[in-house]
Formats: sequence, C-alpha cells, structure tokens
Amino acid sequence: MKLIAIVVALSVLPALGIAAQPASHPAALGEGMVNPGYQDKPDWFKASFLDIREDLDEASEAGKRVLLYFYQDGCPYCAKLLNDNLGNRAIAEKTRSAFDVIAINIWGDRDVTDLSGQPTTEKNFAAALRVQYTPTLLFLDEQGEVILRINGYFAPHKFDVALDFVAGGHEKQTRFRDFYAAASPQPASKKMNELGGTLSRPLRLDRRTDNGRPLLVLFEQGSCADCDELHRDILARPAIATALSNLDVAQLDLWSTGKLSTPDGREMTARDWARELGIQYAPSLVFFDRQGVEIFRTEAYLRTFHIHGAIDYVVTGAYRWQPSFQRFLQHRTELLEERGIRVDLMD
Repeated sequence: MKLIAIVVALSVLPALGIAAQPASHPAALGEGMVNPGYQDKPDWFKASFLDIREDLDEASEAGKRVLLYFYQDGCPYCAKLLNDNLGNRAIAEKTRSAFDVIAINIWGDRDVTDLSGQPTTEKNFAAALRVQYTPTLLFLDEQGEVILRINGYFAPHKFDVALDFVAGGHEKQTRFRDFYAAASPQPASKKMNELGGTLSRPLRLDRRTDNGRPLLVLFEQGSCADCDELHRDILARPAIATALSNLDVAQLDLWSTGKLSTPDGREMTARDWARELGIQYAPSLVFFDRQGVEIFRTEAYLRTFHIHGAIDYVVTGAYRWQPSFQRFLQHRTELLEERGIRVDLMD
C-alpha cells in the first residue's frame, strides 16, 4: 500500500526530534528513560528534508532504494542496530551502497511530506504507518510500496539476509521467509520447542471454551535459534509463565501442512494460514480477541520486558484505550522507576 499519512490525534511524550542535518549534540531524554539516550547515526544516512516523494526519486536515480528507519532516543534495540549491525563494516557498506537510509523519530515534530503530497509530522507519520516498535524498518520499492517491514531488531546475520532480499529485488519471485530459509540460517535445534499448557491438537481455534481469555498463537519452526532463545530465556521465566496463564496459547509450525480451524471458523493448513496472515518471521506472536480478530503481534527480536509488556497490553485491554504500545511501555517503565525498580530492557 502507498505510504499515505493519516492525521492521528495522539498525546505524545515531549518531542525528541533531530535536525534536518545530522545532529552534532545529543538530544535530551524524556523523563523515565533508563537506557543510554541519544545515539549518533552514521554520517552516511541521508540528510533528508523528509519529502518522501523526492527521496524515492533521488534514490531511484542513484540506483538505490529507500529504507525508512523509525527510532526513538533511549531505545536499546536501536543502539544494537546501529552498533552491532551497522558497526559491521561489510553490513554497513552493503546498506550504504544499496539504500538511502532516512531516520525518523517516532516522537519527532519535523515536517514530513508523504507520497500523496500531504504535510504531516514525524510522530503522525509513524502513527499512520502503525509503528509500534523501535526500531521499525520499512524497505520501499521505487513506487513507495513496502517490500519488507521489520518490526523490531534483527541480529546481524538475519539483517544481512534482509538487505540481500530487498537490494536484489527478490520480492518479485519469493517471500522473505522462504528466501531466508534458503540462506543458511544460524545453527539451531531441528525440532520445535514444546511449551506446556497449550491448546491440544488438532487445533479448533473457533471452539475454545467460553472463558473470555484472548488467544495467543505462537508461529514457530524448527532450526530457529530465535525460537530456542525465546523458550529458553523468556517463556521459561515464572513471571512470563504466570502472565501466559491469562491467555489461551496455541503453538504452530508455520510450515506445517496439518489442518486446523482458524479463529473465524475456516479449515486450512497452518502454512496457508501463516501465509494469509503475512507471517514472515519465526517466532511471531499473534494475539486475537474472543471474536477471532487480531489485536496485536510481536515479531523480530524482543527480550523479557517487551514480551511481558505485550502480554499485559492485550490481557488488560490496554490496547483499547492506548493505541501506542510504546506509550504503554513508557508509562510502565516510569511507574516502576518511581517504585525503585530499575528496568533492564535487554534482560
């Protein structure tokens, strides 16, 4: 779909925008932020005036594509992207040669002109594109269509494959998840991890008991190092196990040809349902309400605080009154800090 900005009325944190040219000094942190704040961006990022139409034209003339990088100060995953990924010379050179990278602050007030020519701001542009995580990366084709969306952090080896996928125009032949599966992912256990207390198979997701609980579907696969880490380091924690008791949980191999009933009562294979939902990554956590409507999803690399936050965001119904997951997490962080509890977002 085209990147059409929608005016969204949001009450946001104090703006942390950056200048049109690369900033020469750190921006101030918002109250309650507990991680290192401002991060210098590579000097080869484009110093854009944020007219996305002009950016696309200029990138095309240079034989490149546009990569929109949505960030916020104090984001440890953004720091990992800049330091661990783009701090790798080979990855940085590949990114620089194939993409014009444009940084957009999700709380910023800089003027943006979207592809329809409508004026907006960074924060409203991010909200219109439903940016819920930082970093969020949107890889655009020459017409402004989103080729690949990365919600969250990818480890360097996976990020490198994403660059190859978009730079090589492979979206015309295949999906990213198929491209990645063929690109020799990191070693991992071949079997899927089994989580106790999940819904029994065959899955009849339209016939759950009338308990009022939301549904969480874990889309996973074998030979998935990130899936192994999710089970080993996060889901095994007592606090997460307790939080999961407030949901019905189903596990699915996103490549399985086994039949199931979807939350809206259709019979199909797990593989076809994953494809229909646009599941590109393993693991992906997709939350549904009692009516079988998707509420929220998490993708890419997240640690315990964010996984726990996502579960509570759904279970408490906070998504109904707070459309910004980042605002929900910020409020939680500030309250914990006031109570003397330091939050380590990377634990």
